[in-house]
Amino acid sequence: MRLFAVADLHLGFPANREALAEIAPRPDDWLILAGDVGETQRHLQIAFESLAPKFRQLVWVPGNHELWAVAGRDDPADTPPLRGEERYRAFVALCREYGVLTPEDPYPLIAVDGRAARLVPMFLLYDYSFRPPDIAIEDALAWARETGVRCADEQFLSPHPHESRSDWCRQRCEETKARLLALGEEDAPRILVNHWPLREELAKPPRIPRFSLWCGTQATQDWHRRFKASVVVSGHLHMPSSRTVDGVRFEEVSFGYPKQWRGRRAPDAALRQIVV
Repeated sequence: MRLFAVADLHLGFPANREALAEIAPRPDDWLILAGDVGETQRHLQIAFESLAPKFRQLVWVPGNHELWAVAGRDDPADTPPLRGEERYRAFVALCREYGVLTPEDPYPLIAVDGRAARLVPMFLLYDYSFRPPDIAIEDALAWARETGVRCADEQFLSPHPHESRSDWCRQRCEETKARLLALGEEDAPRILVNHWPLREELAKPPRIPRFSLWCGTQATQDWHRRFKASVVVSGHLHMPSSRTVDGVRFEEVSFGYPKQWRGRRAPDAALRQIVV
């Protein structure tokens, strides 16, 4: 089978929902959805109902938009939206209803183009450590605002019941690291998948470099080497690219907002084939 990946479908936009119909069936292949499918459970349902019949298996990791504490159109008006850990767990439960793999499932050993590989979907978040060493963490938001950079996560992404997003990030990294170490010294290379980039130099949008604050954690800077990755898949930046660091390919597989893809590439072409 072949393995494909795409991130940042942002199905809150009607044009992006319509674009799903243009994705060609690949019934023998797997598809990674690397976060920011949308903001609500209904957005994930739309993706699964459109794409699950076209692929043998879907794999999902959350992005920041799924974690936003916003109400869906079909949610009861008198019920506050889920937030934080509870929201994430509800999305995992929805994935399981559709047979979609998540970061909470065992990491599958798969054969990609006939070669064995361990697929590792992760949820790691960020901790504001992608900042200059002379900027204290308590000054980080002000540092970003000096150039007009803000992130809606500060309003919508609750870390509840954790004290902060940094604490939640630390917990996720520790849990994931333990699971990776438990795999031992197997020969199969790993395909690491996370919505946010794993390395700081890959997390600096040229027009808004200080947005890096919300793009990952220094804790994962060496994970591509430490955990025998052959490929690292991410999204979040809306900057599709393929780069090699230390002999490991880093694939940014974002689709993006309508103004970013219309007239530039066909929706089906946004799916990146991941080669081990």
